[in-house]
Amino acid sequence: MNDKELRQSVIDELDFDPSFDSADIGVAAENGVVTLNGHVRSYLEKIAVERAAWRVKGVKAIAQNIQVRLAMAQKTNDDEIAQRALNILQWSAPVSKDSIQVRVQDGFITLTGKANWNYQRHAAESSVRRLNGVKGVINDIKIDPIVTPGDIKERISSALKRHADVEAARINVEVSNGRVSITGSVDNWEERRAVERAAWATPGVHMVEDHLRIA
Repeated sequence: MNDKELRQSVIDELDFDPSFDSADIGVAAENGVVTLNGHVRSYLEKIAVERAAWRVKGVKAIAQNIQVRLAMAQKTNDDEIAQRALNILQWSAPVSKDSIQVRVQDGFITLTGKANWNYQRHAAESSVRRLNGVKGVINDIKIDPIVTPGDIKERISSALKRHADVEAARINVEVSNGRVSITGSVDNWEERRAVERAAWATPGVHMVEDHLRIA
């Protein structure tokens, strides 16, 4: 697929997705790298646009320059957003309410604190990103595992071998002080995400550096 065909495929996928209005989104493509420009009405729509682009075969990387432009009726004061974020974290996120701190500036939420697992870190971000008035979320929650990691590399390698959609022989895993570096090649974005999930699901991992190539 050449750049012109890839660009049109991304445009078609954006037009097909009913969860956002693609009229104000521009698309460019070069050597498998897709650049998204324009604006949407909410942070959730911004996330949905990027996910839609990733679904297109041939996309190897995305440069995301989409802005969130809230309608006047949707604009909310930072202190209100902060209070709503604290409330929703207390109600729905699988973390202690005292372990996460919230800071809001100009509609952008910054989450700090500690979690025991990456799924808790991700759940906290997912909980606040759907609040009205949010323009973006910066997730600075650190992983503080409650268990001492054994052989992290072996656990990840074993998990990849069990995964039906991943060809483990093409993937190399290196571990240093809880930081996991993954290199090699995969066939598509979904396979790449599966490898990342296997790494994050391993106790003791607090950072994953994904250097995988989509062949």
